[in-house]
Amino acid sequence: MQKKKLRLTMSQALVKYLCNQFTEIDGEQVPLFAGLFGIFGHGNVTCLSEALEQVQDQLPTYRGQNEQSMALAAIGFAKAKRRRQIMIAATSIGPGAANMVTAAGTAMANRLPVLLLAGDTFANRLPDPVLQQVEHFDDPTVTVNDAFKPVVRYWDRITQPEQIITSLPQAIATMLDPADCGPAFVGLAQDTQEKVFDYPEAFFEPKVWKIPRPRPDRSALSAAVKLLKTAKRPLIISGGGVRYSLAEEKLAEFAAKRGIPVVETIAGKGALTHDHPVHAGPIGIVGSTSANALAKDADVILAIGTRLQDFTTGSWTAFSQEAEFISINASRFDATKHRALSVVGDALETLIDIDAELDNWTAPPERMARAKDLFAKWNEILDEHQKPTNALVPSYAQVIGVMNKVARPEDTLIGAAGGTPGEITKGWRVKNPNTFDCEFGFSCMGYEIAAGWGCAIAQQGPGTAGGTPIVMLGDGTYMMMNSDIYSAVLTGHKMIVVVCDNGGYAVINRLQQSKGVPGFNNLLTDCNIQHPENPPHVDFAKHAEAMGAATRNVESLAELETALQWAQENDRTTVISIVSDAWKWVPGDADWDVGVPESSNFEKVREARRAQDEIRARQRVGV
Repeated sequence: MQKKKLRLTMSQALVKYLCNQFTEIDGEQVPLFAGLFGIFGHGNVTCLSEALEQVQDQLPTYRGQNEQSMALAAIGFAKAKRRRQIMIAATSIGPGAANMVTAAGTAMANRLPVLLLAGDTFANRLPDPVLQQVEHFDDPTVTVNDAFKPVVRYWDRITQPEQIITSLPQAIATMLDPADCGPAFVGLAQDTQEKVFDYPEAFFEPKVWKIPRPRPDRSALSAAVKLLKTAKRPLIISGGGVRYSLAEEKLAEFAAKRGIPVVETIAGKGALTHDHPVHAGPIGIVGSTSANALAKDADVILAIGTRLQDFTTGSWTAFSQEAEFISINASRFDATKHRALSVVGDALETLIDIDAELDNWTAPPERMARAKDLFAKWNEILDEHQKPTNALVPSYAQVIGVMNKVARPEDTLIGAAGGTPGEITKGWRVKNPNTFDCEFGFSCMGYEIAAGWGCAIAQQGPGTAGGTPIVMLGDGTYMMMNSDIYSAVLTGHKMIVVVCDNGGYAVINRLQQSKGVPGFNNLLTDCNIQHPENPPHVDFAKHAEAMGAATRNVESLAELETALQWAQENDRTTVISIVSDAWKWVPGDADWDVGVPESSNFEKVREARRAQDEIRARQRVGV
């Protein structure tokens, strides 16, 4: 019998297929694709927009202001949904597509699902070269879209309408795979978008996707249990994979039952509340003295759902040379780093299995007692840095202290680049699980406000904490990408933005000068401007007000607290600007390996080089 077919353009079929994909969050069936961020151009406005216009009630389209920030907003959404629901970012060809490459790298580094759709040149090549087409003289098949290949998990170019039948399911499977999770890119040739094809009706049948939970190999599990039982000073490092596996409660239960302190990576921060009995603080370069002290003397480290980047490991100086690692990760690539005993599997399922195999084993009680003592001292350090003083210009730590005080338990703090990650990772005391988002896998300037918009959209559905996104960023990042303040106002999604105005790129100035280089081209006062002694000042509140936000400039911590309370009661996006100190930071006690000149005319640089050589001599050399 002849199977039924639907005659549709490729664009219509693509949109129809996406609308029929579903997932489950907290027992509720919801669309897998919650919406689309789009800027239309000649590569997608006549065909893709025609298809999207007809499904606004199923797949809402949000008008973006910048292609990069649209995709960053999609990343913020994916984080808030813990990879269980996906947003799409769609652009035209040429510069619109190229603008998304940075965001694709951000999603790739952070292992986050985003579907990127970009127009492409004509498959038939008859009108070549078309507007915005870059031409490679030796390869006419190459377009701007080939630039996505290094920064996505899945890449395809659709040149025949029937190709989406096999391509789209593979793209989705990749984005939902806990081991391969990352962005998927699909390029859509302009002339292919318009073509009709008789698609099998079965292609459009509704499908509910389940995120797989791979179980660990039994022999690897037994080896991990055997090694853990030898530990006298064990430590758990909780990474982002714990949150994406929904393993927070099991981790807390396991750690308490076995007497093992838990420290968190930047991506993992927020799996536990700050005051949870097993929590011992963030680890690494932007970490706490408590976590780093526990790392130094740990003999067995259980690393769960972390890719062990240099800010976590102190460029591999944070641990004893004799320490042994057990790495639990859904990704084989991450699980096998640095001679770890690799256990490839889902964090939740693997923790359940390890717990069942450990019998009555617990760590020596003095291990948790030491962690509690160290963490109490760390809290005293935070209190000292965050308490109000008579200083005319407040520090980041003091600003964070006020923000943390006013924030409701369900509000989500968002930060990314500059001085913010170090200060919020150290100083933000999480009140509810999964209310912290610091993008530091790619350290992408411009993520913050866009992610706030994406997070605000995510808060409307199941699987999130609710509340209001609170975005913290510096003046340098604000200048780089701020247009999604207008996006949030336009769509009615509220966030609170706190701009710390410290006169430039302050934290990179700190790094520059700490390595002996005189301040150069970072702060406004040391860059090539007409009047460095009195640089023009941007009124961030007035700028944001022009985009429709409610705004205030404040000059003191008391004014900041009042303004934040006012912002909580507002019904729209609110931006608060406060002048902040460019020189006061909460100190760290972990090392970082960065390039320092082997030869220099500056004595301070030569001193820094000698210190860097000492750091490298302490590195744990892995494979």
